Amino acid sequence: MNQNEKIDKIFLKPYNPLQHEEETYMLWEKESVFNPDKCVVKKYSNSKESPFSIILPPPNVTGSLHMGSALMLAIQDILVRFQRMKGRKTLWVPGTDHASIATESKVEKILMKQKIRRTDLTKEQFLEKVDEFAESQRKEIKDQIKKMGASVDWSREAFTLDKQREEAVKTAFTILYERGLIKRGEQIVNWDPKGQTTISDDEIEYQEGKATLYTFKYAKDFPISIATTRPETKVGDTAVAVNPEDKRYKEYIGKEYEVNFAGCTLKIRIVEDKNVDPEFGTGALGVTPAHSKVDWEIAQEHALPWYKVINEYAKMETSNPEINGLKTTEAREYIVNWLKKENLLEKEEEIDQNISISYRSGGVIEPLPKLQWFIDVNKKFTLPLSSIPGVEAGKKVTLKELMLHVVKEGHIKIIPERFDKIYYNWIENLHDWCISRQIWYGHQIPVWYKENKESETEVHIGIKKPEGAGWVQDPDTLDTWFSSGLWTFSTLGWPGNADMSEKLKEVKKRGDLLEYHPTTVMETGADILFFWVARMILMSTSLLGEIPFQTVYLHGMVRDEKGRKLSKSLGNNIDPRDLSKQYGTDAVRLSLIIGTRPGNDSRVSLDKLKAYKHFANKIWNASRFVFENTTDYNEKSTPEKLPKKYEEYVKNCLDLAREVTEDMENYRFYLAGEKLYHYFWHTFADIIIEEAKKDINGNNVDLSNAAKHSLREILRMNLKMLHPFMPFITETVWQRSPFLLNRPLAVESWPTKK
Repeated sequence: MNQNEKIDKIFLKPYNPLQHEEETYMLWEKESVFNPDKCVVKKYSNSKESPFSIILPPPNVTGSLHMGSALMLAIQDILVRFQRMKGRKTLWVPGTDHASIATESKVEKILMKQKIRRTDLTKEQFLEKVDEFAESQRKEIKDQIKKMGASVDWSREAFTLDKQREEAVKTAFTILYERGLIKRGEQIVNWDPKGQTTISDDEIEYQEGKATLYTFKYAKDFPISIATTRPETKVGDTAVAVNPEDKRYKEYIGKEYEVNFAGCTLKIRIVEDKNVDPEFGTGALGVTPAHSKVDWEIAQEHALPWYKVINEYAKMETSNPEINGLKTTEAREYIVNWLKKENLLEKEEEIDQNISISYRSGGVIEPLPKLQWFIDVNKKFTLPLSSIPGVEAGKKVTLKELMLHVVKEGHIKIIPERFDKIYYNWIENLHDWCISRQIWYGHQIPVWYKENKESETEVHIGIKKPEGAGWVQDPDTLDTWFSSGLWTFSTLGWPGNADMSEKLKEVKKRGDLLEYHPTTVMETGADILFFWVARMILMSTSLLGEIPFQTVYLHGMVRDEKGRKLSKSLGNNIDPRDLSKQYGTDAVRLSLIIGTRPGNDSRVSLDKLKAYKHFANKIWNASRFVFENTTDYNEKSTPEKLPKKYEEYVKNCLDLAREVTEDMENYRFYLAGEKLYHYFWHTFADIIIEEAKKDINGNNVDLSNAAKHSLREILRMNLKMLHPFMPFITETVWQRSPFLLNRPLAVESWPTKK
């Protein structure tokens, strides 16, 4: 079989992604393309640039990946493939997140379908079930990542609950505690009565609904009216706060009143607070310290007492036996009826309200005072090691100051820039971070207790359990964001075997951490800028004295064609693999990238998917034409100077390479992809190939050779530039080329203007 016959047979049918994608990924793995320690690119690169590193945001093991995950993988893979082709030593570390509450809740639901309750099992038996589920999901997620063509280094795969991350978590907790940044105390937390645990702000969904705003007085002789949607909490009030500039209430500030409210005796002090809005309601705020974060802070400032009147099961705990034990909604009805009976209710009006719901369990969140572990973001501490410009080692700083400094001074760049102000606002209003959870699955807090002979409790905090009998470990687990906050450096070998409390400087001498940290880019969803990105900055600056990444690239949400959020409840959630089977992975990737600016939402479009599937076939057919018509081409017979039109064709393609390179380096992937699409289809296929057909079939040998030479050169450059966006079709074509080098396209050099 001659070469022409071989080409005809391979390219006879349209490009079939299902036929080629799996074998292409296996080729990359066989050639160790993704492992920077083994990658053959080292043999061909003279790059003097520093290594490029990026850590995959770990998907939760609660389920399979969705279209938002596909967008994330596409963007990061474009970044990684581009940098690898530029010759930089490139590392992309994959991993998954154990997602404590979400995973535990998911397994409980699975067991309930089998009519098994968690309480029917021992802790060990239940955790064994959770581990089995998590492991099966990790395999599923790994398959999805591969199907998307992600060029991650699987030899460095990590899991937030594996042994190495366990050591990192215990070490981090110990160091932060020793520096006085971790404390235990009673504060207001988000309590999930249904899940029976604290939850973080990001685990709350806000459901729009209607509520009644009640305006009333505590008693007939009380001088001020207040307004609330939750009159049942008012049996726990200890003050009324008013704005100091509000002339209506100035004469009452500092006075205290004793009232009988719904059968409960209350002592109410009138205090001033500049944050009270005089225009809302009556301009007076009934302060319930135990059941509102805002009220708790007011109480702390004015040394007010607090009384818990709602328990962990969202039931009342009061001195009035008629209310005690009632559900909060039942108590609300009782108190409203009491107010009406006493002629204290002045007004009822319907208002819009967002109700806080635990999106894991569906329970309505109750702010409650709980004894928990917190990270203190406002406490000054000494930073023993620092490579952060403007923050010297030995300097006393707060975590808030560190988190603001590195972004405000440009050490970390956020793309798009509009998120800078959002970040500053969130950090400036940051509260202490509650890091303890009342669940079984997760990193158990490294704190042990023991009762001594004097009936006092001894406490040990450290990486290992203390020697001797009688020690009991704290039953709580850590918020999953604690372990994922260490992600950029725990995945690179931190802490190793060093005693970090004494050998902080040693950590930077170890392998991956020295070479790849700080990482180059963190690409993730804009919705977790605060919950994850900010916490990675907190952890890295405080523990390593350096930034975790140089650039943060934020993508928006992927929605359906109607603009709705993708979710199981709406029945519009899509597994990217299903679209890949129908349209090809390259089409899926390109449809998510082109037209989507950083931070903006995008939509799944069947029209775009069809268009880019056709584009993949266009690449296939154009490549076939070039291969078929240049097999007899002799490089030596090319004219030293190309005819003007072909000289222009090659020059224009090199100009395109310069533009695309600039777009890629400035994270304008949507522009780069669009330019490449239009050039290949409308310039290379529609103009250059059509023009070359005439010259190849003509009588002018020099013109024919010039056409063949130009076709090869332009195809080479286009396959290289398209590769980060469409890795499967470009690699498949490259491997079947009769004239290209015998190594993966993935490690070829990026085209640059000569």
